Amino acid sequence: MFQIGDIEVYLFNDATTYMDPGGLFGLVPRVLWSRRYRADERHLIKTATHNLLIRAAGVNIIVDTGFGNNLSDSQRRFLHIDEFDGTHRGLKALSLAAADIDIVINTHLHDDHCTGNFRLDSDGSRAPAFPNAEYLVQRREYDDATHLNERTRATYRSENYVPLHQSGQLRLLNGDTEMAPGVTAIVTPGHTPGHMSVRIESRDQRAAFLCDMASLAVHFERLAWMTSFDVEPLVTLESKRRWQQWALETNALLIFPHDPETPAGRLTQGEGGRLSVIPEEPLYDN
Repeated sequence: MFQIGDIEVYLFNDATTYMDPGGLFGLVPRVLWSRRYRADERHLIKTATHNLLIRAAGVNIIVDTGFGNNLSDSQRRFLHIDEFDGTHRGLKALSLAAADIDIVINTHLHDDHCTGNFRLDSDGSRAPAFPNAEYLVQRREYDDATHLNERTRATYRSENYVPLHQSGQLRLLNGDTEMAPGVTAIVTPGHTPGHMSVRIESRDQRAAFLCDMASLAVHFERLAWMTSFDVEPLVTLESKRRWQQWALETNALLIFPHDPETPAGRLTQGEGGRLSVIPEEPLYDN
C-alpha cells in the first residue's frame, strides 16, 4: 500500500505474463534494452499486469481490471500467463468484496486492461465483475474500440465492454474527469488516442498511474523508448515530455502497469540531465 496524503493506493498484479521484446521495445535495439531487462530461454520478457485499488473519501475505485479469470487454459498458454486473477485475490486479502467497488476506471480498452471487466462463473456464464460499480472510459476510446481496422482489431474484444455500455453500467467520458476528491482521470494520448492516466493528489503529495504512456519505468526515463503497440508514437513522446516535467516538479510517485521490477518509483534528474526512476517500496505488501 502507498499512502498519498489521505488517499490509500493498493497495487495488485493481476497476471504475470511473458512477452516478446519486439512488442515492448519496438525500434529499440536489443543491445540497449537488454542492459535493463533479461529475456528467458524462450526469448520472452517477464511482465506484470498492474491494477490499482484507490480508496479516497469513502469511495473504492478499481483502475483497470486485467484479465481476471476470463481466460481459458489455451488462451493462457498462448499469452504465456502463469499467474492470474490477482486483483480479486488482493481484494479478498483486504476483506473487500467485488460488490464493495464503487467505480471502475478503464484507462483504455486493450484486452490486457479490461478483460477482467467480467467474471466467468463455474457454469460458463459471464457477469460484470464489479456488480455495483459504474465503469468509466473515454468516449474516444470506446469509439475506436468499436470501429476497428487492421491495425487495432487484434487488441480489442467487444465482449469486454459493449455489453456494459448497452446495459448502462459503462459511462463514456468527454475529457479529464475527477472521480473522487483528489483522484482525476486525465487523457494522455499516444498509446491510443483516448488513453487515460490517473492522477492522485492529497495534502501536497502526488502520484500517478501512468498506464501505457509508460508501460515500463525505462519508457518514462527515455522519451524515444516506447512499445510497438502505440497507435500514435510521436504523440506518446509528447505526452511523456509533459508528464516528465510534472513528475520532476512535484516529486510524484509514479506507478507503471507492466514493470515487474520497478512497479513504482520517483523520477530524478542527474548530472547531464539524465533521468532515472528510483524504485520505491510500498508501506506494506498487499
